[in-house]
Parts: sequence; structure tokens; C-alpha cells
Amino acid sequence: MLRHMLALGLCAVAVPALAQPAPVPGPNRIFTGQDLFDLEVATDPQISPDGSIIAYVRRSNDIMSDRARATIWLIDVRSGVQSPLVTGPGSHMSPRWSADGKRLAYISSAEGNGVQLFVRWMDSGATARITNLPDTPGSIAWSPDGTRIAYILPVAGPGLQLGKPLAKPEGAQWAAPLEVIDKVTYRNDGGGYVKPGFDHIFVVSADGGAPRQLTFGDMHDAGPLAWTPDGKSILFSTVRGDDWERSFNSEVYALDIASGDIRPLTSRDGPDGAPIISPDGTKIAYLGFDDTRRSYENTELYVMNRDGSGARSLTASLDVSIDSAVWAADGKSLIVSYEYYGIVRVGRIPLDGKAIPMAQTLAPAQLDRPYAGGSFSIAKNGTMAYTGGSTLRPADIFVLPVGGASRRLTRLNEETLGAKTLGQVQEVRTKAPDGKEIQSWLVTPPGYKPGTRVPLILEIHGGPHTAYGPWFSTDNQLYAASGYAVLYVNPRGSTSYGEDFANLIDKNYPGPDYDDLIASVDKAIEMGVADPDNLFVTGGSGGGVLTTWIVGKTKRFKAAAAQKPVINWISEALTMDMTVFTSRYWFTKLPWEDPMGYWKRSPLSVVGNITTPTLVVVGAEDYRTPVSESEQLYAALQIRRVPTALVKVPGASHGGIAARPSQSAAKAGAILAWFDKYRTKPAQ
Repeated sequence: MLRHMLALGLCAVAVPALAQPAPVPGPNRIFTGQDLFDLEVATDPQISPDGSIIAYVRRSNDIMSDRARATIWLIDVRSGVQSPLVTGPGSHMSPRWSADGKRLAYISSAEGNGVQLFVRWMDSGATARITNLPDTPGSIAWSPDGTRIAYILPVAGPGLQLGKPLAKPEGAQWAAPLEVIDKVTYRNDGGGYVKPGFDHIFVVSADGGAPRQLTFGDMHDAGPLAWTPDGKSILFSTVRGDDWERSFNSEVYALDIASGDIRPLTSRDGPDGAPIISPDGTKIAYLGFDDTRRSYENTELYVMNRDGSGARSLTASLDVSIDSAVWAADGKSLIVSYEYYGIVRVGRIPLDGKAIPMAQTLAPAQLDRPYAGGSFSIAKNGTMAYTGGSTLRPADIFVLPVGGASRRLTRLNEETLGAKTLGQVQEVRTKAPDGKEIQSWLVTPPGYKPGTRVPLILEIHGGPHTAYGPWFSTDNQLYAASGYAVLYVNPRGSTSYGEDFANLIDKNYPGPDYDDLIASVDKAIEMGVADPDNLFVTGGSGGGVLTTWIVGKTKRFKAAAAQKPVINWISEALTMDMTVFTSRYWFTKLPWEDPMGYWKRSPLSVVGNITTPTLVVVGAEDYRTPVSESEQLYAALQIRRVPTALVKVPGASHGGIAARPSQSAAKAGAILAWFDKYRTKPAQ
């Protein structure tokens, strides 16, 4: 008996020691790549004419298809209550109100037969598909009386035919026919090789029926479209003339709907577009600038008489670039969005040109990186709907009544991000060696304790004429969750700091922006955050250029990840999707006229100095900085025996390298794995 009891006692001791109960699963407080599937973002808020309802596009990620999906929701402004307008299969976007607010047009792939134009009758809830189009319509615009809708649609063409095809026997399996390319811009990033044809303006009854084509010819017409108040004309922009393919000199045109006559309203060397007509029909506002062949110009807001006379700039003295504009209901001023120190703001511009700031800031719809952006709309009573956000939340919908306080109407990510410990973001100002003030933001790892030094990733924006701002970024939060501080900088060349600041790199890129970036890194070290022995660098597009340039100039960084870089300006100029751009705006001569001028600014020229382990990342269908650019860098590093690897993102374009959630997470994960490989670990 005693022996039996001892055995039982041993068993009683042994069981809990060898088979402890599994811990109760708890929530993961750290932001991970899997969380990308749970994020949503609000964009394109369209407030009804009476200011009572906001229609907006809500983008979410479908984990089964690994793609972003757009749905349209309505918000009652008074109560803040949301309701779905169209959320079924397919993607649904571009909600636009009729002038009386009784109907809402939108485009959708709901019925599985391509993207079509739909109309919802708001009182009854009835919906009708009013088109049966072969391609996707764009720039939809209601006529003032609500009877018609204008839009732009690609019209297929035959293309150049060379030779006569052979007679093919019935049932024979022959190779595909030749592809004949004769266009200057023959492929577009995100769109692939251009199909023969041109974009033209159509109009269709708001009740459905056969559409009518209004413009013709071998050139592309562009939106946004604007009807005149009498419904007799449509304003648009286009590049016309014999040399239209090689020109960026668009003009504003007026199309007479009855006769089809087209009349130019602007004429100068510089792009003019986005026309909008005043409520009384007497004035037209539009955006543009004088093209001086510098790499950057502020986009100005102009106003002219309806016949095109009396054109003048309202913002020439403000040194800001105007992104969009709408007329105030009284026709005495315009409400505009513009970039200012890394953010997009909304302000009022009276016809005398004296700006009145409205002090509202807009948040971008992009998730992976913190680029400045955002959108808004204005009701007849002046109530504004807009996208707002922060460093810790993506864009939501806000409303600002006239004379009232701003209210947040959606909280799309509270359940997901409210349960996460995120990296905190602080603004940093740095003095460059020449005294220029440089703005940046520093993300610290979740739970960071001040005074602790951590590895630092310098993350560089593209463009280079763009700007980062204080916005949520999945890339930066993933880096921070892995224990890195992230420094993102707006060096000279960035927008939102005035025209002169942006043009400090005109015909000199990469160049002095290098000093701004290094000075900002030194500031993060001086602050006691960055570990000077654990520095890393990455960036995409223009940021990929500077990443490669940096590791060709200094050995301070432990590892680098050059994403979709330009390596050789000559090959980029001749293979990018806009082949007439680089040699016109980035250089003073053509590649074969000044090959050494291109070479001395090409990162390939400093590859011989690189010893930093460098990862190369590119979308497999990138036509802006083509795959061949990244492959040149990879090959050069392999030849020199510098540690490297090439990551290609299947099916991804330049602009869409982070479009699919799994690929966005995987790309960030690959960069982190590369950095972790060379990161000095603290002693245990």
C-alpha cells in the first residue's frame, strides 16, 4: 500500500512538471503584417448639396482575394449614423450627387460585366445600371438639370498596320499576331502596354439609353469635366496639335454640346486643366503654371472670364502649390487644398487673391507610407466633408459646419488599432550644413523608454518632388514593431516648403539632399535615440535613388534596401513610361548629347564605392523605374561581391508595389529580415 501511495505521489508531482497547461491565448499588442488585412481607409467624401448626407468610398482588404476592395457608404451628418449604399461583390467608387441631391451616380463592377455607370434614386432606394460600356468610364459629371451625365471613355482604334496578314487555314494554331507600336508613350505604369485608341467625352441620359460621343480625333481628352450652368457646354482639358504626343502643354477647352465645336480658352507654354465654372457662369477657375523646364513649379490657381479673356493668377504671391479647388456658393471665392510643411490644408481664396486659412488639415488615403494627401467637398451651405487622420490612425471622415467645430464621423480602425501598442511619432527639425531647416519625423518602437538607443532606419520618400507628413504608415509601424526607430525626412527638393526649396535640386539630383538626410540622422543620434553603430537606410523610387547614392558616399550604414531605384539616368530616360520627361525636366541636354552629365548623377557611377550589404526591391511590372534599373544595380553588386539579393514583387507596378496586402507585408518583412541579418544585437 505504501509503495502504491509513493507511486501515486510521484505521479502527482511529475504530471504538472512535464505537462503544464498551455497559457490562455491573449491579444497580440504588436502591429504585424497580418493586421494589414484588417485596416480600412476612408476616401473621396462627397457631401450632398444640402449638407445632410456624405457619401464616401471605404477601402478595405479582402483576405481571400488579397486585394483592396472599395465600397460606398452614406453618413447622416446630423446623427453620424452610417449605412451601406453599395457593398456587394465587385468594387464601387466615384459617388457623385446630382445638383438637386435626389440621385447619386457611381461606377461599379457589381454585375460582373465590366465597370459600369449606375444611378441611385435616394428617396426610393431604387438603382439602375445606365450604361453597357466596353471599358471603365471616368470623370463622371452631372448636367446642371440632372438629365444627363458626362464621362470620359477609352475608344478603341485600329492602330498602325504594317504588312498584310497571311491567310490562316481554318482550325490552324498559329502564333499570336505581331504587336506594332508607334506611340511616343507606349506603356503606362499600372496600365501596361497602351492599346490603340484615344480617350474621349461621352454623354448619356441619367435614365439610361444609348450614350453619345462628343469628342473625336487622334488625341486624348482629360477630365475633370465641368458643365456650364446653362447645360450647353462642357469644359475639359487636352493637349492638341500635331506634336501632342511630345507635349505636356494642355489647355482648357469649351465643348459646345449641340454643335460639337471645340474652342480653346487658354494658350500658353504650360499645363492648364481642372476647369470649374462659377455659379453664375461668368468666370472659370483652373489650375496650371508657366513651364520653364525646371524640375518643379508651383501649381497656381487662375481665374478668367468665360470666353477665356482676362486670365490672372490668384495665388502667384502665396508660394504654395494648389492641389484642387471648388467655387464657394456665392461665387466670390474658391475653397482650395494646398500643401504646407508636409500636410495638405484647406483654405479660402477670394477673387482678390488674399488667402484666408481655414486651418483644416486633410489626411491621405495611402497606407504604406506617410505621403501628404487628402480630399474634401463642400455643400451649398458651406459645410465641408473631408478626410482626416493622424500618425496613429488612417483617414476617417470628418465634417466641418460653417462657424462650427469639426466632428469625426467614422472610426474605421478603432477595433484593430485601438488594441495595438503603436510606435509614437514626433516631429524633428534639423539644420543642414548650409543652415537650411529640414523637417522630419521620428517613429520610436512601441514601449520605447527615453534615453535608450535603438537601431535606426532612415526611410526616404520618392518623387523627389513629393512630401511626407505626420500620417499613419504601415511600413513605419512594422519597422518600429521590430525594434527599430524610423526617421523619415523631407530634404530639399520636397514639396510644401515653397518653390525655391523644391528647386534647390533642379538639374542637381541627387546632390545636396544627401547632406540634409545625413544631418537628420546625426540629429536622431544627438537626441539619444539612434544607435550610431546600427544605422540602416531604405526608400522607394526617388528614395531608392538616394539610398543607393548614400551607400556609395558613406559606409556608416550597416545595410540598405534600395526599392525601385533609378541607377542609370540614360537607360531610365529611354525606357520609362514617359520617355520625353526625364531629358526635358531633369537635364538640360539629351542623353547622347551629354552622356557624362547623366553619368555623374547616376547612382551606378558610385557603385564602385559600395561595400554596404544592399537589398534591391522592385515590382515585376514597374514601367516608371523599369526592372532593368534594379537588375543593373543587383548585377553590379554581384560583380563586386557586395552582399546583395534581388526581390521582385510579382505582378506589381511602380505605383502598386504595396497594393496587395500580402505583398506589402512580405516586402516590409523582407527588408526587416535583411536588416536583422546585419544588425548588431545587444550583449545578453
